[in-house]
Amino acid sequence: MPVSGRTKIIAFVVLGACLVAVAVALNIGWILNWREGLLAVLGAIFFLVIITGVVLNTIFLVREVRRNEQHDTFINAVTHDLKTPVASIRLYLETLQRHDLDPQKRQEFYRVMLDDNDRLTRLIDQVLRSARSPRRRPLHRSPVDLRALAQECLAIARAQHHLDPSQLAYRDSLPAGRGATVLGDAEELKGAVLNLIDNAVKYSSGRVQVTVEILGLDPRRVALRIHDKGVGISPAELKRIFRRFYRIPGAVALRVKGTGLGLFIVSSVARKHGGRVFAESDGPGHGSTFTLQLPTEPAS
Repeated sequence: MPVSGRTKIIAFVVLGACLVAVAVALNIGWILNWREGLLAVLGAIFFLVIITGVVLNTIFLVREVRRNEQHDTFINAVTHDLKTPVASIRLYLETLQRHDLDPQKRQEFYRVMLDDNDRLTRLIDQVLRSARSPRRRPLHRSPVDLRALAQECLAIARAQHHLDPSQLAYRDSLPAGRGATVLGDAEELKGAVLNLIDNAVKYSSGRVQVTVEILGLDPRRVALRIHDKGVGISPAELKRIFRRFYRIPGAVALRVKGTGLGLFIVSSVARKHGGRVFAESDGPGHGSTFTLQLPTEPAS
């Protein structure tokens, strides 16, 4: 646990102990001097204030403990995700250096190393995006065609996860002649869409069956909806999954790699673009649907 986190917890514990001591002292004084009406009234008021302080202090303490646990989980996940591809790349490089392999085997090794490099790049991008999102970095706004962006992200995801179009499908549900242009930062929007698709693929149980759909909500809003037939999400987790470092309890059991930053980044990007993102699911085992809503580019 970080030193700063430990210091905060100790401070909360000491504060709670002091409040309890004062509450007990006032309560005893109140009982011993029950005939003095003014002291009784003041004692009752101070007692309520102190009890409220104890309750709030306990809430803050529990939140701090949870935050530190999530932070530790995040550090462990990032460390593991960094070490694995680095170790893999080193192993393949040492094999290439020591052995004279045939061209086909060399190409296979190169492909694996490039995939590992892509994993490292995505992880670094996630950490950097998470670090700068709260600071409200100015957006480099430009017209972005959400149709083209979605299809580009699908092509990237198919290549990364080795899927065919039947497993990772695209559907355009916009009316004929309706545009899907939004005003925003193309790189940030691309990162958000890739995160949503990547999550849908990773949390699919058995055969991957993911659909990415573009649809219009009204003349001023367009939505990108990603539906999967995966493990699903319980009602209690639907809002929590967008918190920083948060991962659903079943993620470890499912051996799904992640840092708990992806959906937090998506939510941050959506807010910065004047939109929102939310999840829907009928519960564990029934798949899930993530919807990213964005305002369309104002008519010129």
